[in-house]
Amino acid sequence: MLFDFWKASEASEEETKEAYARALAQLEEAEFKSTLNQPEDELPAVLQINSGAGGTESQDWAEMLARMYRMYGEKQGWSVTELDWQDGDGAGVKSATLQFDGPFAYGFLKAESGVHRLVRISPFDSNARRHTSFASVYVYPLVDDSIEVAVSPADLEWEFYRSGGKGGQNVNKVETAVRLKHIPSGIIVECQKARTQGENREMALQMLKSRLYEEEMRRREAVKNAANASKKKIEWGSQIRSYVFHPYKMIKDHRTDYEVGNVQPVMDGELDGFVKAYLMMEKEINS
Repeated sequence: MLFDFWKASEASEEETKEAYARALAQLEEAEFKSTLNQPEDELPAVLQINSGAGGTESQDWAEMLARMYRMYGEKQGWSVTELDWQDGDGAGVKSATLQFDGPFAYGFLKAESGVHRLVRISPFDSNARRHTSFASVYVYPLVDDSIEVAVSPADLEWEFYRSGGKGGQNVNKVETAVRLKHIPSGIIVECQKARTQGENREMALQMLKSRLYEEEMRRREAVKNAANASKKKIEWGSQIRSYVFHPYKMIKDHRTDYEVGNVQPVMDGELDGFVKAYLMMEKEINS
């Protein structure tokens, strides 16, 4: 009888702990979601990866990042679409552009803009030496009709070329791919998603408007930050994260100091810890 009472008390204590843990997790989730409070946070995201200097090394790194983000998007339940893919010289990619459609895609992925650094033993070096590679990631919201962005046709420079990338024998033999330059800003976007030039033109123009919208948001944010010197400033284009595979294993975000020692899950798209740490930091900075 006493034993049964002890078991019942133990179960009750365990249930209380579980209920407390669930309540704490719900509070943390609510606090985290409160960071996604900008109108553009709910929009689809366009993520562009560009390999840095270093040829095959950095191009392979850029492709590794593209795989990582694709897997992250799929884990979130988002639709991931390849808008542009420029193969590297022998391996990897020179640049890749992916579109993510799903709830708060831009709100989450905006944490990834910046330069990503890889340190590893190169699989391309016959002497098995350690190499450092860089790739830049740029994320911007894909604006819709609810956001007005004026672009003058006179400011646009169009170029058309044959689609490349992962097409094999099915690569288009006509100039359906589009490269669009905005002359005043120097911004260039490329699109070879669709089979027709007209569809790619339409998508490229939407991508350009999205880039211009993002540039304006960044300009306003810079003005706001300059008005308060005590706020931590995150420079666009700065090195935000290091991925070290040798001589030890660690991935560290230099903005938040969040780090993990198990690198493979991150490379397989487990980015939630890094994203949440960044968004919570931004909330503190802007509060």
